[in-house]
Amino acid sequence: MKVLLNTIICSSLLAVSGLMVSCSDGVTYKETRVIPKMVEVEKGSGYFSLNHNTVISISSEQQRFVADWFSSLFTIPTGFTPQISNSSSGDICLVEDDTMKEEAYEMEISSDRIQIKAADNRGFFYALQSLRLMLPATIEGGKSEKSAWSLPVMKVKDEPRFAYRGFMLDVARFFMPKKDLLRMIDCMAMLKLNKLHLHLTDDNGWRLEIKKYPRLTEVGAWRVDRQNLPFPNRRNPEKGEKATIGGYYTQEEMKEVIAYAAQRQVEVIPEIDIPAHSNAALAAYPELACPVVDHFIGVLPGLGGNNAEVIFCAGNENSFKFLKGVLDEVIDLFPSRYIHLGGDEANKKNWKKCPLCQARIRKEHLTDEEALQGYFMGRMSDYVRSKGKEVMGWDELTNSQLPKDVIVFGWQGLGNAALKAAQQGHRFIMTPARIAYLIRYQGPQWFEPLTYFGNNTLKDLYMYEPVQDNWKPEYESLLMGVQASMWTEFCDKPADVFYQVFPRLAALAELVWTPKGQKDWTAFLDGLDNYLTHLDNKGVVYSKAMYNIQHTVHGDSLGQLRVKLECERPDVEIRYTLDGTEPLSTSALYEEELAVTGNTTIKAATFKQGIQTGKVLVLPLKWNKATAKPLVKAQRGMEVLVNGLRGSLKQTDFEWYTGALLEPFDVTLDLGKETILSQCVIGCVTNYGMGVHKPRRVCVEVSSDNINFANVGELLYADNEIFKEGNFIEDLKVQFETVKARYVRISFEVPGRCPLDHVRPGQPSRIYLDEIMIE
Repeated sequence: MKVLLNTIICSSLLAVSGLMVSCSDGVTYKETRVIPKMVEVEKGSGYFSLNHNTVISISSEQQRFVADWFSSLFTIPTGFTPQISNSSSGDICLVEDDTMKEEAYEMEISSDRIQIKAADNRGFFYALQSLRLMLPATIEGGKSEKSAWSLPVMKVKDEPRFAYRGFMLDVARFFMPKKDLLRMIDCMAMLKLNKLHLHLTDDNGWRLEIKKYPRLTEVGAWRVDRQNLPFPNRRNPEKGEKATIGGYYTQEEMKEVIAYAAQRQVEVIPEIDIPAHSNAALAAYPELACPVVDHFIGVLPGLGGNNAEVIFCAGNENSFKFLKGVLDEVIDLFPSRYIHLGGDEANKKNWKKCPLCQARIRKEHLTDEEALQGYFMGRMSDYVRSKGKEVMGWDELTNSQLPKDVIVFGWQGLGNAALKAAQQGHRFIMTPARIAYLIRYQGPQWFEPLTYFGNNTLKDLYMYEPVQDNWKPEYESLLMGVQASMWTEFCDKPADVFYQVFPRLAALAELVWTPKGQKDWTAFLDGLDNYLTHLDNKGVVYSKAMYNIQHTVHGDSLGQLRVKLECERPDVEIRYTLDGTEPLSTSALYEEELAVTGNTTIKAATFKQGIQTGKVLVLPLKWNKATAKPLVKAQRGMEVLVNGLRGSLKQTDFEWYTGALLEPFDVTLDLGKETILSQCVIGCVTNYGMGVHKPRRVCVEVSSDNINFANVGELLYADNEIFKEGNFIEDLKVQFETVKARYVRISFEVPGRCPLDHVRPGQPSRIYLDEIMIE
């Protein structure tokens, strides 16, 4: 019988949780699943035993590398190390079959041997990863009480959907020490991911030794210490200020990383980001910036404001000479066929003023500064290709003439800019920010560490289908694969990075391996739980956000608040209380939306088999005269202003409303009847680093007929009151003489652009409001 969802593992370890099936011979089997899901599995009966007599046979010396790696996993947990033999009579046999597809494998587990067929070491390695995840998690280095392990009889045919199964790690903003980078590689290799894209350079650090240009690491690898502030709040360095935060990889260390990854069938792709995101390089060699730049160039500890506009001068011939020297060493060091040249987010402000850049535009008969970037990237791409490498870049490359044969990474929004490249016959890779950027929140934000923007949950990434129905037929053949990208602005230690990456990287693995239309969310979670036990044994930190509760609270037509509680795991129960006590496994079971009509504190948590799995969600619902009242001609999202619930310090937590950039807005409440009023309070948040500030003006008007309104009070704030540093919530209180009215209209004037001494100088600011409270 062919099965596409589950494999069975035979194990004498009774302590593991999950479905246990007893067999006539007394051996106990645990139902489990491998991630990524094996494409085709035929179950048998019986089991194969691994013990101190087990021998791994190889059919060529090329396989010894992979066999040695697998054998070494057993030494610590079992006390035995399977021997490697060139004989064909081994217990685990690696048989080369050059008729098979690259990376594919076939595996037959019988009661007396395991035979694996593959065309190359990649296929053998992936088969051994499947075996690794079928074995007890103590194979990751923990001590097992058993000296023999068992595997179920089965036949497997398996191969990936995409050839490019990628993970990008930004080591520029947070420098990942070598030992932690190696551990990350092992965790991704277990998932059969095969491309590690290292973002090695940015405004915030240069992370690779370049012997021809030593100042890149002497200066460019270090920035001033602003670790006490979130990344967006950090001010730029002053000239002469000591730089102590950072680090870099020597070329010898990078060779170790490359070799370690190669043993695990992972290709390391270097990115040298040009012409922008280059403050670290230009801090070391400021003569390569445009001559119109008249301020100190330093390695940026944060966003950088106007300093981030400093990029390589495209009119200076020495810029190209310098970058060729850098790329010569990068190309010699990295065996990857690919070199990523960035090309993203290049502000052309200085190019427009630079006499050298303008002279280049005239000389090359270019139309504008965007075309100048096309010239810049094309010239550097030609050089890389002349060295026998292929060029990759971000999707801003499609804004001008694309370099020849460049591979484009679609990242903006849903990544659709990459389709502009596909339309011209270019290969592309999808890494959409709204799906696959691991910097974003992975669950209900109230429980998560501070980061940027909205949510990209485990399920969001798992359910993503890169090939859309509206694509032209030829696009699919140009799609190389999908990449998850981890930007590290908010990471201060390796554990922060691992927390953001896992378990979402497992969702990516299944997405890029499993045939289209064959994903199963519930079954995936079973396999994920198994994979996470392996991470536990490796001591890897990961998020458990998938067990936390996302809430939605809104008013209804009856004047009640409706409370919806959701968890993305379908295998847990939500238990709650309404009296302020902590929820227990015996508390009320959440089955449908709750209706609330007065001050109530809801506490809820998820439970599985009687054990609490997620953090406790606390919803203190407080009633006032505006709560649950209808809004007149409300804009989408305004309903949170009258839901009785305050927001957190994270303005993206779905409890805050914001209007359009630089545009005033108003909201009108219908209290249902003439009501005595004397005060209106509006909650707002300041998040300085994100340009979020309170309104410049708040005006409260009242009416009995929703036609004729009278102004009863207003607040007006000056710049020094608006653009304060920090992250805090304020209640803006408008008090007035007691009036009687049915309708209340509140108008908000936005504060405008951030002042020049702001960390976001000249950028539009926003206001975020969480609650209107009327008494």
